[in-house]
Amino acid sequence: MSKDIKIKKGLDIRLKGEADKTLSNAPRSRTFAVRPSDFHLITPKMVLKEGGKLQAGDPVFYSRENKDLKFVSPVSGTLTAIERGAKRVIERIVIEADQQDAYKDFGKTDVNTADAASIKSRLLEAGCWPFIKQRPYDIIADAETTPKAIFISGYASAPLAADYDFTLKGKEAELQAAVTALSKLTEGAVHVGVGSNGTSSFDNLKDISLHKVSGPHPSGNVGTQIAKINPVNKGETVWTVSAQDLVIIGELLLTGKFNAERIIALAGSSVKNPKYYRTKIGTEVSTFIYDSGLDKDNVRVISGNVLTGNKISPKGHLGYYNNMVTVIPEGDDYEFFGWNKPVFDKISPSRALTFSWLFPKKKYELDTNTNGEHRAFVITGNYENVFPLDIYPLQILKACMVKDLDEMEALGMYEVAPEDFALTEFICVSKQPHQQIIRNGLDQMIKEIG
Repeated sequence: MSKDIKIKKGLDIRLKGEADKTLSNAPRSRTFAVRPSDFHLITPKMVLKEGGKLQAGDPVFYSRENKDLKFVSPVSGTLTAIERGAKRVIERIVIEADQQDAYKDFGKTDVNTADAASIKSRLLEAGCWPFIKQRPYDIIADAETTPKAIFISGYASAPLAADYDFTLKGKEAELQAAVTALSKLTEGAVHVGVGSNGTSSFDNLKDISLHKVSGPHPSGNVGTQIAKINPVNKGETVWTVSAQDLVIIGELLLTGKFNAERIIALAGSSVKNPKYYRTKIGTEVSTFIYDSGLDKDNVRVISGNVLTGNKISPKGHLGYYNNMVTVIPEGDDYEFFGWNKPVFDKISPSRALTFSWLFPKKKYELDTNTNGEHRAFVITGNYENVFPLDIYPLQILKACMVKDLDEMEALGMYEVAPEDFALTEFICVSKQPHQQIIRNGLDQMIKEIG
């Protein structure tokens, strides 16, 4: 049953540098990279050695714990480097791309007649299973389980986020194939949240339960939508899939090819011409960053949005799950008496010294300066104002820090993921790493409870 979702608690962070609704093809990247660290708790076992040839869709590595869980190449080319870090942990696998991609043919799948077992087998074989995550724990879903529901957010509320209404336009056939297939993998519904004021490619699809979402960030987070539609309790499992990953899944089922194409938003106040680019997973971000141009030299490039993304080199590679790249000024300068003067150019939920509340529609050019140092938690009551889940954020953070599993369970740890705490981390006067604290807590639960 569909329902409207109206979020009141949250905070919209209005930044300069939103991507224009124009789409260009990014120049072909010379190299593509896959980082095993993008797949939490996966220990990679390589399929090929350096010098091995690959087609798009050929497995690069598989999970040491589950040989059926494969991670495939986004392009055809030659595996040129397996870069290792401490204790010989694989940090990055680099593929030198051919000028044109050759695709491995997995065969078409009739999603209307296929059963759950054959759909799972095809997604695992073609490397699309890593696009499906589960809660609890926010890890790649266990294919041996059956979730009570599947959730997809077709609405992005994060700062400068890619507009799904734009990036998914014209992909209705792929989306329909994907959601029809996913509907056979759950006993419940496939829930899709879309913006209440937009025109979404999901609007007329079958086999989904559509929900209209409104309110400040994090209304677009899938965790917020899960909490409002069908919360996760102990012993229950739900799966989540990113909206753009549905297109890759749908194209695989319709054509038999793993096409890792992705439309990404290049945004941020340091970009001269922020806009959208058509590229592929794992591409060198320099191919489109320098195409649009930078306003400043001293910048931070983020694969993802400013709240949850990862810092990368300007010559680094796009993260496996990311559909945007943000470029903002690096905040490594010292602001004289910055702690003791009224501030009009920064965002804060507090009215003390910071006057952003006087200009609710103003857009800001923020840098990466944390404007403070790490300290013990200061009780302000601000976390609850931006945290829409029916959970006590401060208490669950403290429970994670002291590894109190009973308290973590009682406070609702099964339904959260690190991204749900990105806003509380942003406004934290104590500069505590909330997302990392939650990630550590979830890992502790996996280890102790399973």
